Amino acid sequence: MGEGTTADAVETARRYYGASEVDGFYSAVWGGEDIHTGSYADEREPIAAASRRTVERAAAKIADRLGPEATVLDLGSGYGGATRHLAERFGCRVVALNISESQNERHRRTNAERGLDRLVEVVTGSFQDIPFPDGRFDVVWSQEAFCHSPDRTRLLTEAVRVLRPQGDLIFTDVMAADGVPPEALRTVVARLEVTALAAPEYYRKQIAELGLTRIDFEDDSAQLLTHYLRLEEETRRRAAELRDLLGPGYLAGLLENLPLWVDACRAGRLSWGIFHCRGDRQG
Repeated sequence: MGEGTTADAVETARRYYGASEVDGFYSAVWGGEDIHTGSYADEREPIAAASRRTVERAAAKIADRLGPEATVLDLGSGYGGATRHLAERFGCRVVALNISESQNERHRRTNAERGLDRLVEVVTGSFQDIPFPDGRFDVVWSQEAFCHSPDRTRLLTEAVRVLRPQGDLIFTDVMAADGVPPEALRTVVARLEVTALAAPEYYRKQIAELGLTRIDFEDDSAQLLTHYLRLEEETRRRAAELRDLLGPGYLAGLLENLPLWVDACRAGRLSWGIFHCRGDRQG
């Protein structure tokens, strides 16, 4: 993509996550701490609890690399739920890079309340141009942020650039299933203000070309269906409350869009899981 297109898309992401309606939806329905796909123990589990379990699952994959000496970069860190978990659980230093200043302000306040200022640095910026030198981090982490990128090849190149030669890249993302054309999901992803999703095979290919030799993908796409069923259920159940919080127009859009995600999951057009990639490049 050209620079103008990339700049426009970055501004779209900034506007999307800075909107009060989006913020209200994530806070009220998603839980406001971890705003990504949950890992559900059962289909009735609270969304916030399932979302936190995903953080724990991903962290367990890199637990051997974390500790007081480790430095982690969280790309698209949102409200900072994962950032705080890593800092509190492992004592590592975490840099949280996020496009939305309103989310970052809330992130910083919560960090201060929990006494995590010494371990967590919140930076406003785009992961299309990561403002850190080569080989800076032991781990690059992200959850459901790459789907907002206007140029995922550039994003992955940047993520690997700032990773130490034997470092770990770990991320989750909402993806198209392999072989599903963009037009099949266009109305589904409209709410996210993106035109297309990446697929697992794309990530495997691009990451291998960047020199990371161990690429594991734990496909758990069934969780995506459960997650969107829970989101739709909670939104409908709390419609009267949410109408006042979000506005009737935004709520109506949600109630129209969320069933499209459910249908796409049932039809096998969407994919989700945890990528864990490790490098053995020369420093």
